[in-house]
Amino acid sequence: MEQNSQKTRSPKNADSYRRQRIRNITQNFFLHIHAPRVHPHSMKLTTTFGLGVILVFLFLIMILTGVLLMLHYTPSVADAYNSVKDIVHVVPGGRIIRNIHRLASHAMVIVVFLHLLRTFYTGAYLGGRQLNWVFGVVMFVLVLLMSFSGYLLPWDQLSYWAVTIGSNIAASARELTDLLGITSFIDAGGFFQQLLIGDEKVGQTALTRFFMLHVVFLPLALIVLSALHFWRIRKDGGLSRPVAKELKEQEKWYAWPVLMWTELGIFIAVVALLLFLSFFIEAPLLEAANPSHPENPAKSPWYFLGIQELVSYSAFMGGLVVPVLFMWFLFSIPYKDREDQYIGQWFSGSVGLRLTVRSAVFAIVVVLLQLLVLVKYGGIRDWFPGISQWFVMLLNPATFTVVVFIVYAMIVRSRTGSTRMSAIALFTAAIVALIIFTVIGIWFRVENWEFGLI
Repeated sequence: MEQNSQKTRSPKNADSYRRQRIRNITQNFFLHIHAPRVHPHSMKLTTTFGLGVILVFLFLIMILTGVLLMLHYTPSVADAYNSVKDIVHVVPGGRIIRNIHRLASHAMVIVVFLHLLRTFYTGAYLGGRQLNWVFGVVMFVLVLLMSFSGYLLPWDQLSYWAVTIGSNIAASARELTDLLGITSFIDAGGFFQQLLIGDEKVGQTALTRFFMLHVVFLPLALIVLSALHFWRIRKDGGLSRPVAKELKEQEKWYAWPVLMWTELGIFIAVVALLLFLSFFIEAPLLEAANPSHPENPAKSPWYFLGIQELVSYSAFMGGLVVPVLFMWFLFSIPYKDREDQYIGQWFSGSVGLRLTVRSAVFAIVVVLLQLLVLVKYGGIRDWFPGISQWFVMLLNPATFTVVVFIVYAMIVRSRTGSTRMSAIALFTAAIVALIIFTVIGIWFRVENWEFGLI
């Protein structure tokens, strides 16, 4: 209706009207973070599913609820657990605020993961948008770290041993330095562990460090990177879209009121859902942390259980090499794949969609076959009890999966002649494998990290 009414105005009045609308937007902070006009394609649900906006709102909710929790929390080994108990049982509304904070934290991890998938599969890094993809990957890592840093703060058995496992993963390089006999001279694993928790064991230093990371450094870093992320979206001409959908500026919609009302609706829905779930899903609080009584099985936070599963095969390969290779792959994607004709297209068309499905099935078969062999016949150490640790480190599901996936991507590249198709093949296989290993860690690892069903 409003778009049609603009056509009835005289050219002079229409220009004056447009200038006034744009002036209203640029002079308002909340409107100024958006471009004055938005492409209709960007407003389609299937373009982004609103994942980026949801992430922003979850982050704001985490900040607000976090500030309220900080008013009653004491970051010390002696008082942290009791202060959290007081928040849950004494502070009016404290239980609900804590539940919302934890739900928002885990939701951020899930949504940022889905946002990464959406951005990749729509080729949103194409068309000169490489830098914003890099910003996004860094923000993905920071969201994981922010959730992980908050995990320790309750100082109960669950959080203490989860962070202990995380610190041991950080020290994964020791498997290699021990084999080389140089740990006493070059202890890279110990360095990363000290960097994370400030000591050999989780204690007051780790709690203080995690508290400061969680409430100061990581939120500030995310705020700065979010600003850069939005700035690059504006500089790059808005959300990515197929070239065929380009429109003249006057054919686009005004950000106000269409976009702003849409975002307000999403915000209300996110708040309502979190509030509803907070009455039924309790943030866990076990007994106070006891360093002399380990949990069995001791598990890292669920979003790191895929890595913990890989570490159970080889600390060095699963805890360091594979994650580093995966991160290098993520950062390199927009600099290897520059086939801009696929920008804004889900799965780069029907060919890419079929390849995505085949790659997912291929990854499922490769990973599950290895796990079935492990469950039924054991690992290489069970077959050859006296074998060198070098073979155990190099010949395991973590390394085998990586090698098979890389070869698979190279075959796709050779057959299709497309770096985009090769990237889709490797990305899909890696993500599916990560999901499977995570599911195994959550539901199929029992006491002593044996295979079973929880």
